[in-house]
Amino acid sequence: MRKILVFIFIAHSLSAAKFGGSRASFHGFTMHEFMLEGVSCKVVEPKQIAVDKPWIWRARFWGHQPQLDKELLNLGWHVAYCDVANLFGNPESVRRWDTFYEFVTLKHGFNKRPVLEGMSRGGLIIYNWAKANPTKVTCIYGDAPVCDIKSWPGGKGKGKGGGKVWQRCLKAYGLTDEAALQFKGNPIDGLEPLAKAGVQLIHVVGDEDIVVPVAENTQIVEERYKELGGIIKVIHKPEIGHHPHSLKDPKPLLDYILKAYQAHKK
Repeated sequence: MRKILVFIFIAHSLSAAKFGGSRASFHGFTMHEFMLEGVSCKVVEPKQIAVDKPWIWRARFWGHQPQLDKELLNLGWHVAYCDVANLFGNPESVRRWDTFYEFVTLKHGFNKRPVLEGMSRGGLIIYNWAKANPTKVTCIYGDAPVCDIKSWPGGKGKGKGGGKVWQRCLKAYGLTDEAALQFKGNPIDGLEPLAKAGVQLIHVVGDEDIVVPVAENTQIVEERYKELGGIIKVIHKPEIGHHPHSLKDPKPLLDYILKAYQAHKK
């Protein structure tokens, strides 16, 4: 038995070393920080790795409101990140995530169906990557997620918009202001592949959000996804705006994600 345990420890150490880069601590867990094809990436290891190497993939705002991430780490999940700042979920950001996905699944044996986690503008990449890869996703957790660039940073509805950020977004997509109004590559669009693949969705929103208004983002996703027969749960926070994100007690999120994960294992 002792020899077997030693072998497992050595194999785990060698696997961890292949990430390269440097190591740091993430709430008491080992975090690997490395570059992959010139893109900054992070992987946090649990102390004991769960069977099938499940993982949650954080988009943007690394480390912000980490309650859920910490709970999953305690259950043996990995937490991962691949930088797509200032790309607003455009095709280049999807390509970066494709590269990262292949790296952690093929070279490190991570589960083929991660959970995607996106706060605010992180909603753009999690949905756009998922729609391009519907069979590679367990479920999607969006927290006050941007689901339409016209709403944010465009400010074309009732939200206050992102000011100069809108111009960066247009440049990322190669759109003019006029063309963006007809753009059909937002998370609110083309949800059919996700519903067909049985990808479950869960959103947390502040009902008083004037940055990413619920009516222009999550509500549209919810209505369209239900029409397609998809499963979605929305947790509303009364009298709360865009911040704070997440839930003080992440148990409702954790329970939903674990149930979705088990459903895909069957």
